[in-house]
Amino acid sequence: MPQTADDLDAVAVRTWCSLALDALGREREAIDAINVYPVADGDTGTNLYLTVESAAAAVEAVFAAHETGASLPSTADAVRAMAHGALIGARGNSGTILAQLLRGMAGVLAEGTGADRLRLALTTAAASAREAVAHPVEGTVLTVATEAAAAAGRVAEGAGAPAVVRAAYEGARTALEATPGQLAVLGRAGVVDAGGRGLVAVLGALVEAVSGRAPERAYETPAAPAPLLTAAGDCPAADDPEGGPAFEVIYLLEAGDEAVERLRTRLDGLGDSLVVVGGDGLWNVHVHVDDAGAAVEAGVEAGRPYRIRITHFAADRVHGRPGPVQRAVVVVVPGDGLAGLCAEAGATTVLARPGEPPASGELVDAIRRAHAREVVLLPNDGDLRHTAAAAAEQARAEGIRVSLIPTRAAVQGIAALAVHEPDRSFDEDVVAMTAAAGATRYAELAVAERQSWTMAGICQAGDILGLIDGDVAVIGEDVPETARKVLDRMLAAGGELVTLVLGEDVPDTLAERLEEHVRERYLAVDTVVYRGGHQCAPLLIGVE
Repeated sequence: MPQTADDLDAVAVRTWCSLALDALGREREAIDAINVYPVADGDTGTNLYLTVESAAAAVEAVFAAHETGASLPSTADAVRAMAHGALIGARGNSGTILAQLLRGMAGVLAEGTGADRLRLALTTAAASAREAVAHPVEGTVLTVATEAAAAAGRVAEGAGAPAVVRAAYEGARTALEATPGQLAVLGRAGVVDAGGRGLVAVLGALVEAVSGRAPERAYETPAAPAPLLTAAGDCPAADDPEGGPAFEVIYLLEAGDEAVERLRTRLDGLGDSLVVVGGDGLWNVHVHVDDAGAAVEAGVEAGRPYRIRITHFAADRVHGRPGPVQRAVVVVVPGDGLAGLCAEAGATTVLARPGEPPASGELVDAIRRAHAREVVLLPNDGDLRHTAAAAAEQARAEGIRVSLIPTRAAVQGIAALAVHEPDRSFDEDVVAMTAAAGATRYAELAVAERQSWTMAGICQAGDILGLIDGDVAVIGEDVPETARKVLDRMLAAGGELVTLVLGEDVPDTLAERLEEHVRERYLAVDTVVYRGGHQCAPLLIGVE
């Protein structure tokens, strides 16, 4: 059991993260069940848990780095690791706000701890979280954080850290119980704010970490909601009869402050639930939009987005809350451009970053986010077959019917997604998608990193390699000529449709020249071109 402390040292920070993770693990399903704002997608508890899990892992990494030394990490190292871990692992609207709350606290506690610093940390955290949200709404986790800080500020001077954090916890509980009277959608549903309930759990863990004793009373949902005081128009996203924007877009972004300010303005015009948190060149961006591609493109213009996650919200809603859709598609994509394309087609996407393929846990998380009873999984990479199989098995153990189609390239995934029809039977849909993927030959262009022997001969560093179905078939000196030779080899066996996916730095003129080449030499073959964004290969080719 934690020992009573007059300040928050590194060990207490570690304990806090561990206890918060345990608390959110216990309450995850209950919090998911009351998630009705800003989108009733039933994942707030899960998102908070995953956010704190990332924070806890970062703190553990700091302690692991000190195992061989004689001293423990400093408090500053621990709280900064906690904040950074939460930032890079933040999920959903609630997780992103929690990451900013932890970042606000860390900025103060890194300079010193104790009761006075904790008061200031809580106040700074609440203020910074409000600043991160484009349009703050009362009756949410922001209100709970503000009231927690205010309660901590009322503790008498000279009181210790345990008294401060306990006051913050009690203030948060009181504020949480009032949320149904502040936000119309909560009052109608008869629930408290899900994000606020998660924050109460996190603050309860802080009480235990600092005082050595858990709060006497765990949170209990009030028997009856508080009187409704606000108008329905106060929460347009939740009350929109059309259900609000279609997609949730989240990504990490490397960018400067001025670029991020421009990005905020751009994204605010595209959708709602906009939260941008972070600083010092690294940001976590969260927004709900109808045009997922435009949201990602705005990030590309601002800096370097990565770990892009696009979720298509469930369409059928019962009493304002989405039920599981019958079927969904989860697809791994190599670039942000394809992420937007697939999301607009209704798929839940997982971005495969260059040199950093997704782990099975990321795929399982994407399957869960799809909120579907039946899921088709498209890994789009032969090297991911074991990872995807493990994710599918885990999801099946959770009661989700998953069919893994062993697509080996993004163009095969595009072909499969093009024939996806959720209205037909699951088995028929899987057969059609599998047939479309299997009928698509795939190729890509790559740049040789060193001299080596290939199936097409010896290549030199800097040569352009044309790989067909995974094997080097053409060695060339430039991209256009190599691409033409690859197309000729692929179309020699026949084909009806050529798909070209251009990398981030490839000019549109390349696609125009290749389209002209196909049109002149293969009269019955059509060509479609997509922008892949930031991806490993300068060009991906599919022939159906």
